[in-house]
Amino acid sequence: MRHRAIAVGTAALLAATTLAGCGSAGDDGTVHLTYWAWAPGMEEVVELWNEANPEIQVTVKKQASGDDLVTKTITAARAGNAPDLLQAEYQALPTLASNNVLADIAEETATAEAAFTPAIWRQVTLGTDAVYAIPQDSGPLMFFYRADLFEEYGLTVPTTWDEFAETARELRDAAPELRLTTFSANDAGLFAGLAQQAGAQWWTTEVDRWRVAIDDEPTRRVAEFWEGLVAEDLVDNQPMYTPAWNQALNEGQQIAWVSGVWAPGTLATAAPDTAGRWEMAPLPQWEAGENATGSWGGSSTGVTVDSDHPAAAAEFATWLNTDPEALTALVAASGVYPAASAAQSGGALSEPPEFFANQPDFYETAASIAAGTAPAAWGPNVTVAYSAFNNAFGQAAGRRAGFGEALATMQRTAFEDMDRLGFEVVQ
Repeated sequence: MRHRAIAVGTAALLAATTLAGCGSAGDDGTVHLTYWAWAPGMEEVVELWNEANPEIQVTVKKQASGDDLVTKTITAARAGNAPDLLQAEYQALPTLASNNVLADIAEETATAEAAFTPAIWRQVTLGTDAVYAIPQDSGPLMFFYRADLFEEYGLTVPTTWDEFAETARELRDAAPELRLTTFSANDAGLFAGLAQQAGAQWWTTEVDRWRVAIDDEPTRRVAEFWEGLVAEDLVDNQPMYTPAWNQALNEGQQIAWVSGVWAPGTLATAAPDTAGRWEMAPLPQWEAGENATGSWGGSSTGVTVDSDHPAAAAEFATWLNTDPEALTALVAASGVYPAASAAQSGGALSEPPEFFANQPDFYETAASIAAGTAPAAWGPNVTVAYSAFNNAFGQAAGRRAGFGEALATMQRTAFEDMDRLGFEVVQ
């Protein structure tokens, strides 16, 4: 779904705005804040805050995630009654900022930046001095593989993308009915993360205008690589998250998956018969010896311009995503992988996911990988670009050809949409 920007150009994104509206103070001076979120168990985490901070009470109101929440929040903001706080995916922040929903909380959160890697922090600042949210969780990309089947077929875990292609070729030659993985065109988030690892910056701001560069050299490199795998029939060309995909994983017809750190939960549902047979390794690199990865997923906590108590809201958002007790509770109750670097191993993550009980160092390895997360660059019409990916790459994957043309379609669609909405945009 498209979200028409209230303000034209990046001026709305680069300016700090504060409006009155939401939040309230009781007769006793207690501040009451409303937090729209979708993460499970968030009420349990917030209760820790409420018990320790009687003067600032937060109420969680569960919402749908993704585009539905973005649309609902923009609509509420136009009526002047958005919540005080909002759980927002990173790629939604430019849309919310350009629609004058999010407040600049840089002053209230000056000490928070040190808790995160520069790449993660950049996603909430959008390349400006303003801070539009506090990072909550992240989804660094990793390589998940069936360790038992790799051993059975004499395969070596690939450390470079060239080795990845060779591993796929060796598997097909050894077992013609099996494939290493699939190229899926039903979730652009994975493709975006792979492009980030290669160095892509799809949207950037330049003083008073946007630059759209989806069809850039790093992304073309990624598209050409996967087109080669699909064309040679080294990987499948069917979408993820379907019954057929679940069956392929569960029965060992596909024996690897490039995914985010959250993959164990998905694998436990999709391939329940394979528990204890998977292991995780760093994402293959474009150059041997590098430690770079992209992101697939992740969210943040923003303060809206409608809040009557932005300082109190920002204080809570900082606590929720940097305080050790809060982060431990988030991991336990919500199952998130914290964006805060110090919480990414040990403590609540001292034990591996149950589905990966055979890999005790799962989260230590994950933290090392996460340290190399490349910066992501999002724009105000991510949903439009993602929809174009689904359509154009879906057709290309079906033909096993035309990935370059599909990428050009993404570029053209995103650029023309921003131009139509009145943004100052170049490519």
